[in-house]
Amino acid sequence: MSKIERRNKIKAYIRGKVAGTAERPRLTVFRSNAQIYAQVIDDVQGKTLVAASSLKLEGKMTKKEQAAQVGELVAKAALAAGISEVVFDRNGYLYHGRVQQLADGARKGGLKF
Repeated sequence: MSKIERRNKIKAYIRGKVAGTAERPRLTVFRSNAQIYAQVIDDVQGKTLVAASSLKLEGKMTKKEQAAQVGELVAKAALAAGISEVVFDRNGYLYHGRVQQLADGARKGGLKF
């Protein structure tokens, strides 16, 4: 089993248990080698409510610092949209490193999960 197949299997398992509603949408994270992205999704309607990525950040910083800032950006945008509580979907990634920094940044920004 390749790394991608393993991650997809974990991702399917997580998505079977984690679903976002209008009251408590799902905060999902995607990380590539260079960037990190976060979305707040209402799974009932199938719509992305808020999104943030490291593409919009300025200046030189480490990937972990980028992830923390993206977490704060998505939290700020979610609070502006009236969303204060979310469920966290790590999207098959380990809760470690950049994924953990993004979650901590979102908590620091005011989101509850």
